[in-house]
Amino acid sequence: MSMHLMTIPPGAKSEPHYHVGYETGIYVLVGKVLTRWGAKLENEVISEAGEFLFIPAGVPHEAINLSTTEAARAVVARNHPAEQDQIQPYVAE
Repeated sequence: MSMHLMTIPPGAKSEPHYHVGYETGIYVLVGKVLTRWGAKLENEVISEAGEFLFIPAGVPHEAINLSTTEAARAVVARNHPAEQDQIQPYVAE
């Protein structure tokens, strides 16, 4: 298992990616984050402080900080100790 604090700078987003063989739980501490997921990143959900988001293994996704002035912060837990070794870039179809 791994756990860390994630910060997304104002207006920033992650590159689309997926995690090979492990799940991710995200608990938003500060901010509003738009998460897009699916084969074409066609699904969307906005998570705010105090909300939890679960991302199953192998599901393509990206996270976008909706604020242009404040960083978003979240606690991220994954069921793999070396999770950074298993992240793969994803190009939506």
